[in-house]
Amino acid sequence: MGWSMCGHLIEAGYSITVFNRTISKAQSLLSMGAKLADSPNSLASQSDVVFPIVGYPSDVRHVIFDPNSGALSGLSPGGILVDMTTSEPSLAEEISKAASFINCFSIDAPVSGGDLDA
Repeated sequence: MGWSMCGHLIEAGYSITVFNRTISKAQSLLSMGAKLADSPNSLASQSDVVFPIVGYPSDVRHVIFDPNSGALSGLSPGGILVDMTTSEPSLAEEISKAASFINCFSIDAPVSGGDLDA
């Protein structure tokens, strides 16, 4: 989830755990009270809902499907993965099928508009 959206959730009183491949980019959220996970898998294992938003389909595949660190392998049954990356429709279908296989849910919710519209 983007910085702006995550910041609004923190300000509203929600407990947030974040992962960023570049830790310095998460620093402002950490200073607002977010907790830092060391991988998408770790984040997912302590979350009911996961909101990945990364740059490219290859990044989505790594963050969600990597067998050692991917978010999908960390979700508990009933968990929800909301992919906010603007990506390929076929990848959204692949994520949905993989989530269903482990009794989780997937929502394709691409974001555009930048920080001002978040």
